[in-house]
Amino acid sequence: MEVEQRDNECIWYDPALVEGDPRQYFDIHFWHQQAAVTGSAKGRGTTFFIRGPKMEMALRHYYRGGVFGKFVKDQYWFQGWEATRCGAEFNLLAYLREKKMPVPRPVAARAVKNGRTYRADILVEKIPGARDLVAVLSENSLLAHDYRAIGRLVRRLHDAGVCHTDLNIHNILRDRKGKLWLIDFDKCQQRDGEQWKEDNLARLHRSFKKEKEKRQIRWQPEDWAAVLKGYNHIRK
Repeated sequence: MEVEQRDNECIWYDPALVEGDPRQYFDIHFWHQQAAVTGSAKGRGTTFFIRGPKMEMALRHYYRGGVFGKFVKDQYWFQGWEATRCGAEFNLLAYLREKKMPVPRPVAARAVKNGRTYRADILVEKIPGARDLVAVLSENSLLAHDYRAIGRLVRRLHDAGVCHTDLNIHNILRDRKGKLWLIDFDKCQQRDGEQWKEDNLARLHRSFKKEKEKRQIRWQPEDWAAVLKGYNHIRK
């Protein structure tokens, strides 16, 4: 990984995935000129999907949520480059890739400082043909071994010492081959101790129940036992 720092800007990038000036990778107009924008998704802001020279990518600008986000849309208090939202997420993804975790490859991240605040963007791999578990379960039920695989995935994350602060079934993807992926590591971090692991699992459990009520996904309360069996490495 490479880091380029100027007076008011810091860019992290993988030189194996970025060709030319990494700054242009954050310019959506550049990608439009290349006819490389393949789609977009709406959340707090717009995530653009881009056909890059090496892979399909997702470009995301960081926006605040909650009540405070209504007044300060996309500015964050600057406390050092490595503490920026984008720098922390880029480096955490790189760490998880080293641990062989199924997470998107980090392509590049950028923080631009303005006085005491900064704005940020990140560019990561878009997993081909993957859909989140909400979309999957809206159409089909999963089998017990699928739920055990979800539990094993979360256990691997916890064994790596990483707390996913927004662990829900929107952030677990399943690709065409049935492989599971974890995404969206903004504000996630490495932690010590054990209590956060239980809290993480409880959050995931609530997510299944919430989407069952909201979207009538094909999940049943008894399916959670298989997730826990996978997490605790119980085969049957």
